[in-house]
Amino acid sequence: QVQLVESGGGSVQAGGSLRLSCATSGLRSDWHCVGWFRQAAGEEREGLASIDSGGAPTYLNSMKGRLTISEDNAKSTVYLQMNDLKPEDTATYYCAAIDRSLCYGFQLKNRGSEFVYWGQGTQVTVPS
Repeated sequence: QVQLVESGGGSVQAGGSLRLSCATSGLRSDWHCVGWFRQAAGEEREGLASIDSGGAPTYLNSMKGRLTISEDNAKSTVYLQMNDLKPEDTATYYCAAIDRSLCYGFQLKNRGSEFVYWGQGTQVTVPS
């Protein structure tokens, strides 16, 4: 059984940084793609970044340059480092996974419709 648990959200001033964590269990270490998504109130879910089992990252443009996705295989945890946060980054952030060896940009553009496993989300608030 695959489980994903996000943590690390909170309230941070504009210009600040946060590192979100996605603790995974049940995924094959050599066969998975893990992605990060966010959804603001009243908005559609948006793909941000993903990383495959080989450690190759994929980013979409919305926060590109301010995000770094990484994975610690020993801890089965995927991280999303977010820098220079802005009020428009306020949202619930989710990690998701799919049983594939590679990640593709279209999976993020499709708002995660291909992803099978989802965490419960962690709230990030950047006051204006």
